[in-house]
Amino acid sequence: MGDLLTLSALSVLLVSFGVGIVVGLTGMGGGALMTPALIFLGVNPTAAVANDLVAASINKSVGASVHWRRGSPDLRLAGMLMIGSVPFAFAGGFIVKSVGAAEDQQAFLTTAIGCALLFTAATYALRMYLQLRHVTGGNLLSEEQPRVRAIPTLLVGAVGGLLVGITSVGSGSLIMVALLLIYPTLSAVRLVGTDLVQAVPLVLAAAVGHVVTEGVTWAVLVPLVLGGTPGTFLGARMAAWVTQSVIRRGIVIVLSLTGLKMLGVPPEWVGIIGAGLLLLGPLAWGFVRTRHGLTAFDNDSTAWRVSTPGATAPPPDRTP
Repeated sequence: MGDLLTLSALSVLLVSFGVGIVVGLTGMGGGALMTPALIFLGVNPTAAVANDLVAASINKSVGASVHWRRGSPDLRLAGMLMIGSVPFAFAGGFIVKSVGAAEDQQAFLTTAIGCALLFTAATYALRMYLQLRHVTGGNLLSEEQPRVRAIPTLLVGAVGGLLVGITSVGSGSLIMVALLLIYPTLSAVRLVGTDLVQAVPLVLAAAVGHVVTEGVTWAVLVPLVLGGTPGTFLGARMAAWVTQSVIRRGIVIVLSLTGLKMLGVPPEWVGIIGAGLLLLGPLAWGFVRTRHGLTAFDNDSTAWRVSTPGATAPPPDRTP
């Protein structure tokens, strides 16, 4: 019990609360933000991945139950993704364990997480672009269920499961972008629901694999759950007040810089790259918007809909 009342546990609680707010605001960035944050707080990488996966399996179950009641997930696609992802997710902990001694495992995970963060940042940026194209395409979606493409869907599940099983990063980024590419007519609400439902057994299988090989650190897990759950709830309530696109671009920058730091890039170069992204990133995104017939900047760059001049502001985008 004393381990739960330490300064370290309080730090994990506060950080998980902050990450929970970001997840509630945007629906994205949970594992990608929390795992490196735990490592920077001094938790060794194997424990950080294991405990973050256990906490994520709890939080994702809540979100999935909401979408299940609404009937939004496409259970055909979710089932196909599970078949591909669950075995590889479960194997993640054993793959890390097979690397060698504890020091070798820490080094392997640090490099793997750094690469996963850069990959996640790239997929987030790609998803923002795909959503922009959808907006400029008129937001017309077919009411019919898309035809299931079995082989590509199984491959996406397998790659996503392996990535999450090893690093705890990527369940909401790689798979979401892949679904957008394979099933472009899938509506936003069904896309989110499908991703959340398939993510529950994926993350749970990955968590079991890491718990079997690494165990659970209660002084890390309990603050993660106690901080993340109310943070996510608060973030969801704040979503109507905050511009989604700005937060998402900020997450891309944070993930990129964190990934570079974990890969051992010198701090001065991380600072230079960060300054470049902050200064030139908005200009580049504004140029992309103008190339698609939109204004360079606006106050509500929500995906999946087009703002009509003179109309009331649409509800905030809840797509992760």
